[in-house]
Amino acid sequence: MNLAPSVVDQMRVSPGHKPGLSKRDPSLRVDLGLELSPGNHGHAAQELQGFTAELEAAQELLFADHRFSVLIVLQGMDTAGKDGTIKHVMSGVNPQGCEVVSFKPPSAQELDHDFLWRAAAALPGRGRIGIFNRSYYEDVLVVRVHPELLRPIRANHHSPPAAEIWLQRYEDINAFEHHLVRNGTRIVKFFLHVSKDEQRRRLVERIDVDTLGALVCGPR
Repeated sequence: MNLAPSVVDQMRVSPGHKPGLSKRDPSLRVDLGLELSPGNHGHAAQELQGFTAELEAAQELLFADHRFSVLIVLQGMDTAGKDGTIKHVMSGVNPQGCEVVSFKPPSAQELDHDFLWRAAAALPGRGRIGIFNRSYYEDVLVVRVHPELLRPIRANHHSPPAAEIWLQRYEDINAFEHHLVRNGTRIVKFFLHVSKDEQRRRLVERIDVDTLGALVCGPR
């Protein structure tokens, strides 16, 4: 079951092109060929089952061939839906052939290595699927917004001047991904785009849920 080329074209950022998020409408509803009208949820469910079956068959071929691996990189702002995407989209994947790694602030051990070390250690083996919930891209995103996170590294390790470190990291990431592709890892990257208004709504919803839970459960 293949999506129409126009769908892929609308979502894809071609190599060498900037994503231009400010020009992309996060509320865009792309026609996937699914009948999602209120009275037709049954048909939509059947279509989604077809996608799940196709994904399951592809994973079996990947595992049996045992030459390649797949790395899925999920990036997005808080509340963008990374966890939900993993839960629902990957529901048809055999968990024995799939690992999910969530990258949090680096530990003391991780700070004793280069910034790509922990990502390299978590890469999927041949025949397997790996999912990075956030990734090494955080080291040129969050760290750039909060440069104080670099202080432990700059205090204890060799580090280039601040003006150079970002360009060097961009080069390192590109070289790292070229190396992975040459060695049989297929990388699929997704950025889950959400507007600031929608993010605010979801954050407020989380606060309401947490507050309700505290009222029901009482103090701990």
